[in-house]
Amino acid sequence: MANSIQMMGKVVITGGIRLVTGLHIGGAAAGLDIGGVDSPIIRHPVTREPYIPGSSLRGKIRSLLERAYDRPLNKKVQDVRLHECYKEQEFAGCAVCHVFGVSPGERVRGVAQGEQAARRGEWASFKPTRLVVRDVALHADSKAELERADTDLPYTEVKWEAAIDRITSAAVPRQNERVPAGARFEPFEMIYTIYRLNGNDWQQDVEWLKVLFEGMRLLEDDYLGGYGSRGAGKIAFENLRVELRPLAYYIQNAPPIELATELDLRDNTQIQKIVDVSKTELQKGQ
Repeated sequence: MANSIQMMGKVVITGGIRLVTGLHIGGAAAGLDIGGVDSPIIRHPVTREPYIPGSSLRGKIRSLLERAYDRPLNKKVQDVRLHECYKEQEFAGCAVCHVFGVSPGERVRGVAQGEQAARRGEWASFKPTRLVVRDVALHADSKAELERADTDLPYTEVKWEAAIDRITSAAVPRQNERVPAGARFEPFEMIYTIYRLNGNDWQQDVEWLKVLFEGMRLLEDDYLGGYGSRGAGKIAFENLRVELRPLAYYIQNAPPIELATELDLRDNTQIQKIVDVSKTELQKGQ
């Protein structure tokens, strides 16, 4: 039987991100900058405004979920250890890899090596990533507030720290650039796609949506970006709205289905309702 992937619909989560403490997501310095900060933030290359990369949000949430679900850190990318399923049996029960996907390199490796691909069987087939996380721009109101403020650099503050020699007590000062607490980034958008693979049941895909909400809760009690153990990176998701866009939304111009207008990430009853309504509405399209 040929492999098949049917898109059933997409769950779109939108809202905003408020900085509870200063945020540092590092960017590369363009070169030697006399008087520049030691650790600059990432900025939009045209507007020079700070933004939150979708990759930073996605990667941090995945990392927290890997620890929460006690997934083995079995892959190394340079000096970074992370989790990725290598066998079909492992993948079948791994919520993290289903939501966030496995890298194309690992899939292709199984296909390209002949006998190994045969041993891996279905694992050599395509495993789609379900979650897309967009970059988040600085909200216009926060941009205006920061332009009026007397910040050290455009839209940012410079936080001085010192490394202390444990023997001599000598201090080595250093500078970290941060977006100040209180700034808002909006619109925030995550898109979670629900698939039917090889004609199989799609309802487990909807259940895995709960894992994404768990990851967002974990992130609010952890930190985003760098220097989190020293106070930076605490965020709060705000004004979360959830809607379902079934296949008919795309091919028949049907309206989206509102699932939540003010999602509380800690309200499990509300989250279960989102899952149940999604299943009911998608079933109607069968």
